[in-house]
Amino acid sequence: MTTQAAGHLLPVLVAAPILVACLLVAVGPRLPRLAVDVLATGTALGVTGAAALLLVVTDPGRTVTWFGGWTPVHRVSVGIPFVADSVSAGIALLVGGLMSCALLYSWRYFASVEGHFHALMLFFLAGMEGFALSGDVFDMFVFFEVMGAAAYALTGFKVEDESAVEGGLNFGIVNSLGAYFSLTGIGILYARVGQLGLPQLGDALAHKPPDALVVAAFVLIVTGFLVKSAMVPFHFWLADAHAVAPAPVCVLFSGVMVELGLYGTARVFWVAFGETIPLDDIRRTFLILGATTAVLGAVMCFTQRHLKRLLAYSTISHVGLFIIGFACLDPDGTAGAALYVLGHAGVKGALFLIVGVLLDRYGTVDEQDLYGRAKGQRLMPWLFFASALGLAGLPPFGTALGKSLIEDATLVHGFDWGPALFVLVSAVTAGAVLRAGLRIYFGLGPEPQQEDADKTRGDEEPDTPRLTRVPLTMIVPIVVLVLGGLAAGVVPHGGQAVAHAAERLIDGKGYIDQALTNAPPTPLHPEPKADWTTLGVLLGVVSTLLAFGFAALGLWAQKLPQPLQVVSAAFRPLMRVLHHIHSGHVGDYVAWLFVGVAVLAGLVGIPLR
Repeated sequence: MTTQAAGHLLPVLVAAPILVACLLVAVGPRLPRLAVDVLATGTALGVTGAAALLLVVTDPGRTVTWFGGWTPVHRVSVGIPFVADSVSAGIALLVGGLMSCALLYSWRYFASVEGHFHALMLFFLAGMEGFALSGDVFDMFVFFEVMGAAAYALTGFKVEDESAVEGGLNFGIVNSLGAYFSLTGIGILYARVGQLGLPQLGDALAHKPPDALVVAAFVLIVTGFLVKSAMVPFHFWLADAHAVAPAPVCVLFSGVMVELGLYGTARVFWVAFGETIPLDDIRRTFLILGATTAVLGAVMCFTQRHLKRLLAYSTISHVGLFIIGFACLDPDGTAGAALYVLGHAGVKGALFLIVGVLLDRYGTVDEQDLYGRAKGQRLMPWLFFASALGLAGLPPFGTALGKSLIEDATLVHGFDWGPALFVLVSAVTAGAVLRAGLRIYFGLGPEPQQEDADKTRGDEEPDTPRLTRVPLTMIVPIVVLVLGGLAAGVVPHGGQAVAHAAERLIDGKGYIDQALTNAPPTPLHPEPKADWTTLGVLLGVVSTLLAFGFAALGLWAQKLPQPLQVVSAAFRPLMRVLHHIHSGHVGDYVAWLFVGVAVLAGLVGIPLR
């Protein structure tokens, strides 16, 4: 297939799921359940196959499609482009793969949905695919809203559950406000430049000084993306949404939706603002915010008993690590973040699906209420602990390789605290997951008192009658996701392929020239550094061992020596403050959103003062 022919795949990735979703809305209630499942899952698999073909054809350059034939003349165009490079096509493939797993898992997860759930999932798929491939900042906003509208409805899908409706409203209000900030920034940029396409914007802003208006436009545009990526202090909605959303939806939220927010930030910066805003300003800003996100997410994760909230805060923490990889602003850190995202999507997706199995078998997702109730299971414990070890960064999981590359990048830039932060955060988040698994599957630790077990019950209602055995349609997606998280670290030359994709992502000038003049792609580095190192493997093993230590600490904290118990007690007031801040009140979350915009603007705009 030629690159020109591959360009026709770009709109298909968006149009096909929308058309099938409309069909399901119209006739889904009258179709047999099996037909609805097969049609929706088949569509997702078809999109996945098309994205895989696009990735193969696009590498190592870019595939550009201008809708309506409005191609540029003398670097000027009013057309709307879709642009696929290795990163955007890879994300399209990841979105399709996760959606296929989620829909297959849902065959027996929901008792009756009449096609409504499947239609929302396909609209969600279309929004994410369009966002990843769009080369126009306004259309990124449009697909952002398509994605968001479907996500809000999926979060509150169980409308009979008040907590689900509240979680969906919190999600919708906070993310919609973030989107309005983005739209305002887009308006400012259009008034200033008269363009909306990313390549046209980059061409117009190149080498111009970053005045206050340009910086304000950048801050406002990426605010909406960073809200979706749950960066502190935009993160409050995420745990509430994960706590009530169906498990297969959580796979998409944690596995790819929040990462798309960071991708959008990186894409807009490198193409439109990369030659305008100094790199040092962006690096400083996102190192600070990334480290804060990683630490806060890890602390909140370790103190959770509700398993879906625990995993949600783990996602927030790992988003902080991804942001640090982006903040390195080089191919190594970017490649590390991309590999980390791939590995994380597999193992975190598997963990959410396993929690869904626990909910449908035992009617709760509260760690202490599940104490010892899953003893004797054969396959699920192995999948659970394999995923937890991947989360800890144990080689050869993709998370470990990505973690290693970012650690090396931080050292190259003189951030000696980077490896220590990555090891600690990985250990704390994975330790919380291991603690839960040891308590649930092996009954380790003291048996909870009844009053403790009732304090924070995960009393979400199961979505299907209680399972007596786990059906194959639930087992297969979990196994595929675990193996996918492993494959990201062991596929031969996979690291080099991701490193080349990272070079394409940060090559804003090449993106502009290829989109506007059909110039040949910029030559890639022949041998990028994207392989295992002795230090990276060693730090991965250390973080895994520390994760078991934190798990033991969580299980037997009351047996700590008296001096350590005194130290632990000293942190309790801080923990009460943190939990109080995460209040569940949407007004508080909106206030923090405005604080975050001010902080982001202050950090990026410091040199302008």
